[in-house]
Amino acid sequence: MFKNNLKIAWRSLKKQPFFTFLNIFGLAIGMAGGLLLSLYIYDELSYDKMFADSDRIYRVNSDMKFGGKAERLAEVSAPMAEAMLNDIPEVEMVTRFRGIGSIFIRSEEARNNVREASVTYADSTFFTMLGVPLLHGDEQTALVEPNTLVMTKTAAEKHFPIDQAIGKTVVLNDQNTYRVTGVIDDLPTNSFLQDRGLFLSMAGYEDSRMAEWGSHNYYTLIKLMPGTSGADIQDKLQSMVGKYLIPYAQQFYPGITEQQFLDSGNYVNYSTIPLTKVHLYSGRSPEFSPVSDIKNVYILGAIALILLVLASVNFMNLSTAHSLKRSKEVGIRKTLGSQRSSLIGQFLTESGMIALGSLVFALIIAAIAMPLYNDLSGKELEIPYGSLSFWLILLIATFALGILSGGYPAFFMSRFVAAKVLKGQGDNSIGGGGVRNALVVLQFSISVFLIMGTLTVFQQLNYIQGKDLGYGKDEVLVIRGVNALEGNRNTFKNEVLQLSQVNTASLSSFLPTPSSRSDSSFMQADDRSQEKVVNMQQWRVDSNYMTTMGLSLVAGRNFDIERFPSDSTSIIINEKTVAIMGKTPENAIGAQFVDNFNTNSLMTVIGVVKDFHFESLRDEVEALGLFFGGDDASNLSIKLNGGDMSSTIASIEAIWNKLAPTQPFEHYFMDDSFNNSYEAEQRLGQIFMIFTLLSILIACLGLFGLAAFNAQKRVKEIGVRKVMGAGVGQIVYRLSMDFLKLVGISVLIALPIGWFAMDRWLEDFSYHINIPWWTFALSAFIAVGIALITVSYQSIKAAIVNPVKSLRTE
Repeated sequence: MFKNNLKIAWRSLKKQPFFTFLNIFGLAIGMAGGLLLSLYIYDELSYDKMFADSDRIYRVNSDMKFGGKAERLAEVSAPMAEAMLNDIPEVEMVTRFRGIGSIFIRSEEARNNVREASVTYADSTFFTMLGVPLLHGDEQTALVEPNTLVMTKTAAEKHFPIDQAIGKTVVLNDQNTYRVTGVIDDLPTNSFLQDRGLFLSMAGYEDSRMAEWGSHNYYTLIKLMPGTSGADIQDKLQSMVGKYLIPYAQQFYPGITEQQFLDSGNYVNYSTIPLTKVHLYSGRSPEFSPVSDIKNVYILGAIALILLVLASVNFMNLSTAHSLKRSKEVGIRKTLGSQRSSLIGQFLTESGMIALGSLVFALIIAAIAMPLYNDLSGKELEIPYGSLSFWLILLIATFALGILSGGYPAFFMSRFVAAKVLKGQGDNSIGGGGVRNALVVLQFSISVFLIMGTLTVFQQLNYIQGKDLGYGKDEVLVIRGVNALEGNRNTFKNEVLQLSQVNTASLSSFLPTPSSRSDSSFMQADDRSQEKVVNMQQWRVDSNYMTTMGLSLVAGRNFDIERFPSDSTSIIINEKTVAIMGKTPENAIGAQFVDNFNTNSLMTVIGVVKDFHFESLRDEVEALGLFFGGDDASNLSIKLNGGDMSSTIASIEAIWNKLAPTQPFEHYFMDDSFNNSYEAEQRLGQIFMIFTLLSILIACLGLFGLAAFNAQKRVKEIGVRKVMGAGVGQIVYRLSMDFLKLVGISVLIALPIGWFAMDRWLEDFSYHINIPWWTFALSAFIAVGIALITVSYQSIKAAIVNPVKSLRTE
């Protein structure tokens, strides 16, 4: 029987190639989109699961409020690792990382440096704890001694053959020599160690051995004993505040108790998070590597499901639209003795064959789209053709989709009454209009929702790019790594200023565009109690910084070291800092701060700068202090006058090569750096747009099928109306209005849901748009316009048919 069903199904599909193509094409688009999104989601959910005993590894977090700022940190203090090993029996092993950004590196024999972008200090337990094998070297001795390092294969190959790397000496920043004690494979892109190429021994890092409980700079992982969870050690973890942190704070605030600390509104709370959940559930800053958000996974998962549902609905509509042509076939087969179950089996066989055909086309579409999709998603995904489980899941999903899509049409067509359809009364026996209408409403509700989501995402991105940030990022060229110039920083700056294309230039440690930074605590000189401490950023800048960045003073003056030598111990604060101090900008001038760690150093406020957004617009503007001193700067920011940028860059590079011939010249534009900080939102917007277009395409195919069904069902009515004098326009209007009513219902359903969902998404930004009224209107207009165009084709086609032919034939 099954073989017979296959033969009949094949003949039926060949007999109607256009109908078959529409069904396969619609399902293939949905399946390809679902496949690509599923690969992305699988990759997001797989982060850090490749490490040994990953289910027992946790990261220690710290939540704190101090100095007027609440922070959720992914790091803890240096001595906490040893304290956990000593005080918490459930902790089996601990390891720490301390990222230090980029460095210049060369082999001892080489002359030219290479820039290594992501460098970190690491404890020697790193390899054993995470189960990272060494390609060369011994994990028991690697990173044990000071001034040793481990390189990834790619990092090592820049300097020497990896099998000859062990024992080699390299020079960092033309100052420190390190011995290579290990080479590891490149670390997975779906891990927190992605892009890390160089690991320096923590044993040689003096800061890591200091009992600085107040500085939280170490990314700390713990491996718990089998059967132990993070919740089991929470109380012991929190007890370290009273045992270690408060005694440390008493050095600076004599007599302070834990209760006094809490009563003032301050707090420090320690917690753990499973390593495998960090990528999607952390929500902390700064992170050791870029992270995502579980909400994005939910959004993309919903889009994948939506595409499959739309494709399935499309199949149902096209199948039921085609049912009129097969009504007599069903009637004859029933008359000849076919049972309804056998008819259902026949139609499900056909839908299964269409689903299999769609799978083939979906794989082809996905393979072709994969390079573009990887660029869009920022990943390196590939279809796992060699995985048996992948094919098993794919086939099960395909047959499930075939049954889901073909189930309703199969039951719908198998219930035709043989006597009626053979008498030519098929129109009356074929119902299901309510179900088909509901499916159209579902399709277009989803499409309107996605249209509105796409418009909102792009409006927010435009708002971010057009918002007055309080500084000028356009035409600002940044030369990074100027610390490689050592004593020639100012020489380089002065020679660059001689170029006619350069307006001004500034040496600084930090820039307004979002980057990894840390805060410092400062006491107010007139009241050194812990309640009056201000926690703020500490940037080293020169006197040209404010001009180059386009910052505005609201009180006081800029640095002027030539006229006021005391400016070397002065500070310019922002309005947020003034607010925390409880002063006005004018009253803040002359106020003095004391560094918590150097209580003999007084810094006098000489100016107040207008708040500017130096962090992401997801966050509020926080306290900031600009301190004079460009001698240890790592960046030179150059405000250009426009013109030929490539020529200007070439001139600057020539100056660099004269002063630092062995150092790589690296530059970028500040506006590009700003845009890159919102890469996740840009990608989300692009994904929304692409899959919205796909959903609209699939919905239009379904509407096209329903319009064809409606035109077929009303062919005699149309003929009679034309004979009675109705024009083409009147007929098209009557046929189209039925569908436009459905689209109108879809709009009414989708817009409130869309507003609610996008309003929740916008809450992630401290600064965001309010969804304007025209977003609702444009979403509705696009949906109605697309539906009208789709339906009009079938309506006009039916309206221009000769009425004689319509009334003579069935």
